[in-house]
Amino acid sequence: MKSALIVWGGWDGHQPQQSAELFATCLREVDYDVELADTLDAYLNLDKLRELDLIVPVWTMGTITQVQERGLLDAVAAGVGVAGWHGCMADSFRNNTEYQFMVGGQWVAHPGNIIDYTVNITNHTDPIRAGLNDFQVHTEQYYMHVDPSNEVLATTTFSGEHGVAWIAGCVMPVVWKRRWGQGKVFYCSLGHNTSDFDVPEAR
Repeated sequence: MKSALIVWGGWDGHQPQQSAELFATCLREVDYDVELADTLDAYLNLDKLRELDLIVPVWTMGTITQVQERGLLDAVAAGVGVAGWHGCMADSFRNNTEYQFMVGGQWVAHPGNIIDYTVNITNHTDPIRAGLNDFQVHTEQYYMHVDPSNEVLATTTFSGEHGVAWIAGCVMPVVWKRRWGQGKVFYCSLGHNTSDFDVPEAR
């Protein structure tokens, strides 16, 4: 049986506990042994972390100590997978640029706040997107600073409305995967609230 650690906390606006519990259920349905932790001290036991198959960080903003960050980054570099969504992974620990380097991006804006927009599937051969086609969502459209080494699987295009005319037509990654050392990294910018995942394609 595969094993996963979900570490949740930080800003309550992203419903960290609720979304952690949602994806704990999803992982258990595909035969993962899942542990949930509500403290960043979960990253201190590197020997335990390295035995995992997957780490799911669900922590918006906040601060992380150098030792906690090192445990997470070293575990992923050693081959543990990491996967997350929205600001729960890409708006964490704003002063920690090495963490952002691992994630492959950092949130900077969501013009218009909750809006309707389209997510476009861009890589139709990757098994991650098997069975998925373009779909509509009603949530925050994340404008992000992103790493050019990401392998992008889905995008969205900004209209330039909501006071940001200068980004009209900008195509922004929504889903990507990348490497950090020996570890596989997955990120999706959807998920402001757990209701985002009521959309089957998003979930």
